[in-house]
Amino acid sequence: MTEHAHEALTHLRDPSQFQWYVIPLLLVVIYVYASEIQRRDWNVLLAGLAFWGMDWFNEIWNSLVFHLTGRAPVWGAVGRTAYQILIGLNIEICFMFAIMGVAAAKMLPRDPALRILGIPNRWLLAGVNSALCVAVELLLHQAGALTWDWSWWQAACPWLIWLLGYLPFFVVGFRVHDMKRLRSKVITVGVILGVDAAALTLFGALGYL
Repeated sequence: MTEHAHEALTHLRDPSQFQWYVIPLLLVVIYVYASEIQRRDWNVLLAGLAFWGMDWFNEIWNSLVFHLTGRAPVWGAVGRTAYQILIGLNIEICFMFAIMGVAAAKMLPRDPALRILGIPNRWLLAGVNSALCVAVELLLHQAGALTWDWSWWQAACPWLIWLLGYLPFFVVGFRVHDMKRLRSKVITVGVILGVDAAALTLFGALGYL
C-alpha cells in the first residue's frame, strides 16, 4: 500500500472529522437544485443529476481498483476534509460535482445542432470543460490534495484523465439534457443513480469500499 493510500484510509468515513462549513455547502447545493425546480427546468436539473451520478460511478470503480490491487486507487483524496466518503471522494468534492453538472448544462446553447468553429457545440463544450477540469486537477495534484500513484495516471499523460475522468460526465449530462421526452430523462438518471446505489450497497457490504 502506498503512503498516499494509507493517509486517505486513516480518515475514511471518520465522523470526528466533521466541520460546520459542510452545512452551508449543503444548503448551496439544495438552493441550486431548488432554483431549477422553481423554474421547472427539468433539462438542467436532470442533466446535473446525471453528471453527479457519473462521478459516483467513477469513484466506486476507483475504490475497487484499490481493493483489488491492495496498492493504491487511481486517484486519492488526502488532506483535511469534513468527511472522507470514499478513498478518492470527500464531501467537498461530492458537493462540487453536484453543482458542476448544473452549471455546465446552463452554458449549453439552445440549439443542439449549432456548430462552433465547425464543431458540434455539445462535443466542443464537453471537450473544453473536461480539459479545464483536468487543468484544475493538475493544480490540486501539485498542491498535494489529489494523489496519483499509478504511472499511467499522471500529469505526463493528462489525456487519459480527460478521456476517462471527465469527458463521460459531460457527454452523458448533455445527452440527458437534450433528450426529447421527460420520461426518458428520468429513466436514464434513475438507472445511473440506481446502479450507483446498488454498487455502493453491495460493495460496501462486502467491505470493498
